Amino acid sequence: MSKSNALKILTVIGARPQFVKSSTVSRILNSKKFDDIEEVVVHTGQHYDDNMSGLFFRELGIPTPLYNLNVGSGSHAQQTGLIMTKLESVVEIESPDLILVYGDTNSTLAGALVAAKKPCKLAHVEAGLRSFRKGMPEEVNRVVTDSISDILFCPTVTAINNLVLEGRGDNALLVGDVMYDSYVYYSNKMNSDEVLSGFGLQHDNYLLATIHRAENTDNPKYLYNIFSSLQSISTDMRIVLPLHPRTKKMVEKLAISLNGISIIDPVSYQTMISLLNGASLVITDSGGLQKEAYFARVPCVTIRDETEWVETLENGWNRLVSPNNKDNIVASLKSTLHMDIANSPYLENYGTGDAAQQIIDSILERM
Repeated sequence: MSKSNALKILTVIGARPQFVKSSTVSRILNSKKFDDIEEVVVHTGQHYDDNMSGLFFRELGIPTPLYNLNVGSGSHAQQTGLIMTKLESVVEIESPDLILVYGDTNSTLAGALVAAKKPCKLAHVEAGLRSFRKGMPEEVNRVVTDSISDILFCPTVTAINNLVLEGRGDNALLVGDVMYDSYVYYSNKMNSDEVLSGFGLQHDNYLLATIHRAENTDNPKYLYNIFSSLQSISTDMRIVLPLHPRTKKMVEKLAISLNGISIIDPVSYQTMISLLNGASLVITDSGGLQKEAYFARVPCVTIRDETEWVETLENGWNRLVSPNNKDNIVASLKSTLHMDIANSPYLENYGTGDAAQQIIDSILERM
């Protein structure tokens, strides 16, 4: 039921990382302190199976979406266009004062474009990130969304500087990283030993890996290089890999061996945080996990040619390696595994764990 005269915020989310990010803001928005704000959650259905979607809503306490657009999979154009068509109808019904979008997915872009054509404001959480890689779908989504947003919530100084260079500095606010908020909150709630025991694991006796990015999964050479590299080091230490549906499909299609790798189903956010906190090393192509590894002070090897989270590269906490060369991947994994983390300086680059509160306070000041 609508709150009369309340500020109405339409939150648009559709992928697992967005569920985590939005949960930090929604948890505060739906407290008694902000009874004069009404949040309407729209789930685009970009991630739609239970392990990729429903489980996260239940676990993170995200308000049940008032609308589920059920767009499913498709090309970037198909998915974005379908979200826009369905979301436009929702905006007509709800007449929000503000549309709030997160990250850099097709749901982000679609929400931004709909907002730009309606009499409401647009706020972008995680604004200002840049890989400077032309044609990268996430980069296109970020740049377009930032260019039309009324409020740009930046997680880092680097993000602020990027927007200043693009002439968007006046609308940019440094608030810290909402994913750091979430990491701190759930790390304090979790019994990691119990979670690890359920997988037959002990602290610092395994590596945690995730591979899901389309540029890796859709390239047979890259995918072979990655899994062959993982197998090469699996004799040194156990590798635990929650297998993303896209990756599973391509591995089966290409008959790539998974021997020596402990494959598990996709896990909940809280379980992932426990697995992360207990790992000796993270191996990933995920933007979110490389950053969470930094939060947890666990060394990371990111199998990509670039990263938006350049702060993680400082002092060797995160290392980039191209998927193009197996020997380089193996060498990077082995050297990082033996990294002396006790003597590696660590900088607090992602705020103090109150980004969500700063976001809400800033919205209230500007509406």
